[in-house]
Amino acid sequence: MQPERYQRIRDVLEKRQTDLTVCLENVHKPHNVSAIVRTCDAVGIHRVHTVWEKKYQFRRGTAVGSQQWVRQTNHDTIGEAMAALKGQGMQVLVTHLSDTAVDFRDIDYTKPTAVLFGQEKYGATDEAKAMADHDIVIPMMGMVQSLNVSVAAALVLYEAQRQRTIAGMYNTQQLPEQECQALAFQNGYPRLFKLCQRKGLALPPINSHGEIAADDDWWQAMQITQAEANALESN
Repeated sequence: MQPERYQRIRDVLEKRQTDLTVCLENVHKPHNVSAIVRTCDAVGIHRVHTVWEKKYQFRRGTAVGSQQWVRQTNHDTIGEAMAALKGQGMQVLVTHLSDTAVDFRDIDYTKPTAVLFGQEKYGATDEAKAMADHDIVIPMMGMVQSLNVSVAAALVLYEAQRQRTIAGMYNTQQLPEQECQALAFQNGYPRLFKLCQRKGLALPPINSHGEIAADDDWWQAMQITQAEANALESN
């Protein structure tokens, strides 16, 4: 991995917001899921939570590679998802037009926040809405009173990014160094990462130049030399 590539990866990871996330409740159209994940990557979200009847995986294509950088945690039920999010001290917002709903821009997104988006046709379930802390709406002046879920997600998340940028929250690394190292290795040395997985080996540290800083035992367990590894990744 070239030093410039490593520095680009580090710059991105150091801006990741571990206390900002989205929860997708049965958002089932692949292009919507992928578009939301792409927006999550763009605003620095590290992990997305999902509740699906079937355990889908993030899809390539619309996501344009962002699924490699955004982690996914799937929950079997919305109750399980809500418990996990609130257990992390997050305020949970749900997009829902109700008598108590507030303009999405009136929320303080510098607080630990999870934004819940429901299924495309029916929205969030009654169970999810009952457990959320705030209902939020996106004001609209036309006849239609809803937006595509991926568009709604982009609007809300960029408001969160705006507030967090003003507050300087992108200037301090939130992601643990061990996870930064793991993601740098996974995406900087993808072939060696897969080989590590097959062999059940711990991921090696990466130095400030983007080079693998493993000891001789690790290289021996990999049954490959550092020169061979560099050649493998450059092809």
